[in-house]
Amino acid sequence: MLFRQLFDPKSCTYTYLIASGQGREALLIDPVRDRMNLYQQLLDELQVKLLFVVDTHTHADHITASGLLRQQYGCDIAMGEQAPAECISLRLKEAETLNLDGISLKALYTPGHTNDSFSFLMNDRVFTGDTLLIRATGRTDFQQGDAYKQYDSLFNKLLKLPEETLVYPAHDYNGMTVSTIGEEKRFNPRLQVSSAEEYANIMNQLNLAKPTMMDVAVPANLKCGL
Repeated sequence: MLFRQLFDPKSCTYTYLIASGQGREALLIDPVRDRMNLYQQLLDELQVKLLFVVDTHTHADHITASGLLRQQYGCDIAMGEQAPAECISLRLKEAETLNLDGISLKALYTPGHTNDSFSFLMNDRVFTGDTLLIRATGRTDFQQGDAYKQYDSLFNKLLKLPEETLVYPAHDYNGMTVSTIGEEKRFNPRLQVSSAEEYANIMNQLNLAKPTMMDVAVPANLKCGL
């Protein structure tokens, strides 16, 4: 399998390029518009055909490259069915699969960070967007976020996966690249709670600053970054 984890230092976003091999069909998860040149270079060098671009949710901290990628490569833009953008070509429901040459992604509806947050399960790994981060979880204080829904997404869906499942988030701010479900169960401080109320209390007291790009990124991402 061809698997590349790419990093945008400005927004600390991870983008994932996946294909079953060189010269095969490919997809990108959570691409950043500012890194368009990198994606073009890799797609050309690896001679893969971009079939899908997937955004895990409507991002507030960067502008997606999905629209530009569709213009250049004719790929489909896939998001969860709750996503508000009108430019999406494929809306995924819970448990639906996104299939291409040798690769299959299963959609898991994991709201809480936003109301359109999805994770995507692929064999031994899960792409968790901003729902489950490494040693943290995504904030729940804007874009219809809900700490109780996020608790349910975490404890009744993601943490039910096998402990050896690799966790690939959409962001990391501390230099971590990958974790596992088992590691997060044991070492993620926000998961050491006994109830949804305790979790919501932690999340509601974070008092985080508004993302600096939010007023620009959200309207742009409603138009797939165009």
